[in-house]
Amino acid sequence: MTDQAPDADPDIPGKPTSASRTTLSHIMTHNDTNLLGTVHGGVIMKLVDDAAGAVAGRHSGGPAVTASMDEMVFLEPVRVGDLVHVKAQVNWTGRTSMEIGVRVLAERWNESAPATQVGSAYLVFAAVDADGKPRRVPQVCPETERDRRRNQEAQIRRTHRLARRRAIRELRERRAAEGFED
Repeated sequence: MTDQAPDADPDIPGKPTSASRTTLSHIMTHNDTNLLGTVHGGVIMKLVDDAAGAVAGRHSGGPAVTASMDEMVFLEPVRVGDLVHVKAQVNWTGRTSMEIGVRVLAERWNESAPATQVGSAYLVFAAVDADGKPRRVPQVCPETERDRRRNQEAQIRRTHRLARRRAIRELRERRAAEGFED
């Protein structure tokens, strides 16, 4: 394995994972609840997107937009009064895109018990210039064994995303050629 990705730009120095890692924290209120009285999944998803966007902007050194969200998993309900911590970091970088891994933890605002993981997600962001066109991003440089594992897993997810898109496109083309209208 080389130190530099095959599509890395040698003119843009790489950045360590820790350079853009961030945590956003938010206390959940009644305004965040769904009809069941727990925090609405969409509220958590927005916090996830906000944290991932901050990491993507920090890593790329400018604007970045959400391209996709993969595997948003809700493990436990979040309740009013929970202090939610959304931890995000760059797992992988391509030429103009980045995968951001996000862990969501919650703890009671008035208790000293440790935070519990309540969700996770993977998002892909694309760095854009002032005209909204894709721009190059620095390579991420994993620093720990955990960072290296996350980078390898991100490469597997990327391969699967690309294969899924290709398979769906081919299916649609084949169906269109057979005269099926969708």
